[in-house]
Amino acid sequence: MQMYESFYGLKEKPFSMTPDPRYFYPSAKHQDALNHMVYAIQERRGFVVVTGDIGSGKTTLSRVLFQKLDPGTQTAVIRNTQLTAKDLVAMTLDELEIPYAPGRTKMQLIGLLNEFLIQQLKDNANVVLLIDEAQNLKPAVLEEVRMLSNLETEREKLIQIILMGQPELKSTLWLKSLTQLRQRITLHYHLAPLGQAEMAIYIGHRLHVAGANGLPIFRCDTFPQIFHHTQGVPRLINAICDRALLTGYINETKTIGSDVIDEVARELPALMEQPTA
Repeated sequence: MQMYESFYGLKEKPFSMTPDPRYFYPSAKHQDALNHMVYAIQERRGFVVVTGDIGSGKTTLSRVLFQKLDPGTQTAVIRNTQLTAKDLVAMTLDELEIPYAPGRTKMQLIGLLNEFLIQQLKDNANVVLLIDEAQNLKPAVLEEVRMLSNLETEREKLIQIILMGQPELKSTLWLKSLTQLRQRITLHYHLAPLGQAEMAIYIGHRLHVAGANGLPIFRCDTFPQIFHHTQGVPRLINAICDRALLTGYINETKTIGSDVIDEVARELPALMEQPTA
């Protein structure tokens, strides 16, 4: 079956769930977080924490961040957070392509990482470790993350660490056992949902990137309805807009109205009822 892209004059689907940096919308909060993260990394400030509800754009933000860093920056991304403290160190070495022999102890692995970091500093290269879904890390593993942050010279941190996760990460960091880790955080940003005005611009931005010619596809009366059903959460906005375009294509409707949005929302009740706050 022909997809809706050509029907609406688009080159590709504008509301894909894939976190594509090309579609990054610099809302005031997202852009501010990005700017401060780049600064914290370039100035070797150590710990950064970014929280946000499911679907708030954290993964896309991280991919845009890496594009903004100096080309020589070494990056390690860990998305599997069901691991032990030793697993964390080993996965960091794997991500940085640091070879090690099987059976090494955790301290030996940390020693290899430290040697690598010192060499990177001599080469004037920075190293960034980003841990996604960090709310799933056990306190003992988070304490190991703190120990990694102790790899430093007298003047600067050897590794910059970013913890990204859902809002419960903040609660975990307030555990008494993690006081020392919490005190090392130099920046904490929470990505709030978009407001209705920002949401309308976000939708237009994604349509433009996908090749829209500027003619309205979503009528103005759809925006309050979309906001009502999604509360400004980007992933939910993408879901309802993508289904609305498909529904409009099937019904041969060139312009999407609020009636289509309500119809789509009824078809996606489980998705639209996700908690967004």
